[in-house]
Amino acid sequence: MVSRMMGRGTARSTAALGAVLLSVLALPAHDAIAAPAGADDRAVSGSPAATQDLAAPDVEGLREVLRTALTQGAPGAMARIDDNGTVHKVAEGVADRGTGRAIDNADRFRVGSVTKSFTAVVLLQLVDEGVLALDTSVNTYLPGLLPDDRITVRHVLSHRSGLYDYTNDMFANTVPGFEAVRNKVFSYQELVDLSLKQPLGNAPGAAYSYSNTNFVVGGMLIEKLTGKSVRSAYKSRIIKPLGLKDTSYVHPTTAIAGRHTKGYLPPDVADGTLVDSTEQTVSWAQSAGAVISSTRDLDTFFSALLRGRLTSAAQLEQMQQWTPVNSTQGYGLGLRRRDLSCGVSVYGHTGTVQGYYTYSFTSKDGSRSVTALANTSNNGTVLNTMARTLESAFCGKPAKAAAVRSQAPVERYEDIAPEVALD
Repeated sequence: MVSRMMGRGTARSTAALGAVLLSVLALPAHDAIAAPAGADDRAVSGSPAATQDLAAPDVEGLREVLRTALTQGAPGAMARIDDNGTVHKVAEGVADRGTGRAIDNADRFRVGSVTKSFTAVVLLQLVDEGVLALDTSVNTYLPGLLPDDRITVRHVLSHRSGLYDYTNDMFANTVPGFEAVRNKVFSYQELVDLSLKQPLGNAPGAAYSYSNTNFVVGGMLIEKLTGKSVRSAYKSRIIKPLGLKDTSYVHPTTAIAGRHTKGYLPPDVADGTLVDSTEQTVSWAQSAGAVISSTRDLDTFFSALLRGRLTSAAQLEQMQQWTPVNSTQGYGLGLRRRDLSCGVSVYGHTGTVQGYYTYSFTSKDGSRSVTALANTSNNGTVLNTMARTLESAFCGKPAKAAAVRSQAPVERYEDIAPEVALD
């Protein structure tokens, strides 16, 4: 996974948004399903693993989370749970404010920084193949790229390189920043050069500091070591083997093919114009955030990953060497861990790209996965609300008081402009 995306602490109250919300809330609930997985909804099989003892998903609680996001400014929100062969799909609101078409879990969308997990998987496969080593300097593979030979592949995949995140400057102002780059095509080198205008924020390996630059470097490593494009690597190594029908990497093409939900980017000021941000190159992110997918495909992807279908057991273990982010989160190698109120930890990634917030996580054994999407961004209130989809999906009906749940840290969105705070 914008623009100062870490979070806005209050919902907007403009007349335009109010009108949108009234029309959205008038829509009936739709797309609630609990059924065995069919031909297009099959559960991911993989290495045998003991199924976790999880409480039944709270589907009505999940719906209430989505409805709350609508009251806070999201035109639409949806979520899909794949639970060991049973599928639950919930959706509220609209995918297109112009036509009023209801949002649906069949819609494709921009996944933002969930892309980082795709990039990490390809690189760990290259480790399995013996052409890459995690603790080797990036400059060994890309001579002279980075200013410090001590920066290793592991450091960039775990956000411990110290490399400055160029999106801090690019999206210091939300809509103007977006409009300046929405149709622009960057080279990887240009993005790294933007980062290197600033010094390293810390010594390599010394501290966690989220930076999109790290996964731009990851894309460069993929292309150098495979001799092919990132698009080709994703397709041959992940998309085709898993049968991901809705997943693509179309950079620098701007359109989302097929049925999709539009993304809507709120401005920084209360009287500003809501921007349809659907069509863009996402060239400012590329291997850090330009994948397009669906709730079904992302559930499939993370389930397969944690079941050991995409890397060796050794590399999956490396992926789960956690650096603390805060009291309830850790970051591995392109993978997040989130600790929920019921004591369950889940694994996946969050994503922000202009107009889209994504949460996609799975259980330790990959048996239950959830992907949730709101078609807005630059709204910290919606962001924090959507995090509650994980509680409904993995913890079931609330067993603890809301006060206990509220002790989790407030989201300060890292995926875009992590140093620019609006909350």
